[in-house]
Amino acid sequence: MSEHLVEANNATIQFGGLRAVDSVNMYVDPGEIVSLIGPNGAGKTTFFNLLTGIYKPTEGEILFEGRSVSGVKPDKIAEWGISRTFQNIRLFKSMTALENVMTARHIRTKQTAWGASFHTPAFKREERESQRYAEECLDFCGLLPYANEISSSLPYGAQRRLEIARALATDPKLICLDEPAAGMNTTESQRLNDLVFGLRDRGVTVLLIEHDMKVVMNLAERIYVLDFGKLIAQGNPEEIQSNPQVIEAYLGKGAEAIIANQKGEAAPAAKVAEPVAAASEGAPAEALASDEKKEA
Repeated sequence: MSEHLVEANNATIQFGGLRAVDSVNMYVDPGEIVSLIGPNGAGKTTFFNLLTGIYKPTEGEILFEGRSVSGVKPDKIAEWGISRTFQNIRLFKSMTALENVMTARHIRTKQTAWGASFHTPAFKREERESQRYAEECLDFCGLLPYANEISSSLPYGAQRRLEIARALATDPKLICLDEPAAGMNTTESQRLNDLVFGLRDRGVTVLLIEHDMKVVMNLAERIYVLDFGKLIAQGNPEEIQSNPQVIEAYLGKGAEAIIANQKGEAAPAAKVAEPVAAASEGAPAEALASDEKKEA
């Protein structure tokens, strides 16, 4: 049995001639906050889809608590203890916040369709317990005042946290968060940071995809970097911030000039400006620039 909570061994998936995830080896240990980063199209969400049973690896395997997730249905993987949020919010828009969370809680209930149809005493007891637990999840995510509000009417940041509350309702051992800070302002991002640390304190391991480098560097204990499906770097936040391959993957050729600047070496201004201007959306140019100012 694997000593890691999650372990990917040469995980690969190929769509035609495209290897969207290419021989990736990585692990996540219980109680960690680990981030998976990379430019747009690097294969990050595809890896999440492999881990949660939406896709089956073409080669290699991904283990959860020593069991392969290959060919296992997503609902079974959720029963094992993996839950997730999505890059694009996927709430039940016409349901209340409470109802959204209660739908996820039903993965842990035992009543049959017969009990639900006839509202047996056992079914009613379980529904009351599901509601109590859903309210606890909402409260944990700072959303209890919104319990009876239609989810689509909630502020954007609250909708993001509602997705996390819904994932939490499944009693997960691992939560996979796919760009949870996307579109958030500074206050909302800070609230997200506190929430993720709260998940870890609650005993939930977190695997995070995020483009906001400030969020990543504040949260992650270890970071893996994908580029064109391949793992190009891994390490702690300090190692990743100064890794030349990572900087070039985000900023393109000429990134060595930025690295030189970070080290206090002379670099022509034009060389520095060009890759920063060409940085793709979500690239850590802002984080790198702030680091340059600190070291100047």
